[in-house]
Amino acid sequence: MSVIHTTAGEMPLEEVEVCIGDRTWSILHTGALTSRDEELAFLTGDKAKTHPYGVVLWPAAIALAHDLAGREVAGKRILELGAGTGLPGIVAAALGARVVQTDRQNLVLHVCKLNAERNGLSAAIEHRIADWTAWEDRERYDLILGSDILYAAALHPHLRRIFDGNLAAGGTLLIADPFREASIPLLEAMEAEGWRVALDKWTVGRPVGVFALSRG
Repeated sequence: MSVIHTTAGEMPLEEVEVCIGDRTWSILHTGALTSRDEELAFLTGDKAKTHPYGVVLWPAAIALAHDLAGREVAGKRILELGAGTGLPGIVAAALGARVVQTDRQNLVLHVCKLNAERNGLSAAIEHRIADWTAWEDRERYDLILGSDILYAAALHPHLRRIFDGNLAAGGTLLIADPFREASIPLLEAMEAEGWRVALDKWTVGRPVGVFALSRG
């Protein structure tokens, strides 16, 4: 078990091995939530007060990593929003993508970096602190990734600006979401505005959708 130090004291990190494609990945986290019951227990318990959500390994991240393992991403420029433990971006980097992983919390991004290192991919991934509400990146990306990032409707306008401003022509958004109530209206609104939406369904202890969106 690893330990990281925070302003509130020490936080233990557990390791889980996740089989994606033809490889097993070692991921540090503060909890692996693979069912609704585990998620509810986390969100209503003491851990939610002391463990940042981003240091948890969520089902959507595992589903998105599985989806990426079946795609041709070599040479593509990829942006991961709210990278958390970093599993999807790590898988993409191993497949030859050029990956930028972002999160707004230093602690979370530190764990993300540790996971890139322990899987031998730190040289293939750039890590950046970034806040969706004060976004400054002007680069264009072939793929923008997000796992369980649509949970708060108040953040949707900020995410839309990132989608519109950072997705390259012909690019794709890959959003993994456990069909949260707040998520569906945004996806429906984007489809109504002309975005093409394709859905693959996964089960990682609970149903998760991986939505592929591209401009019409």
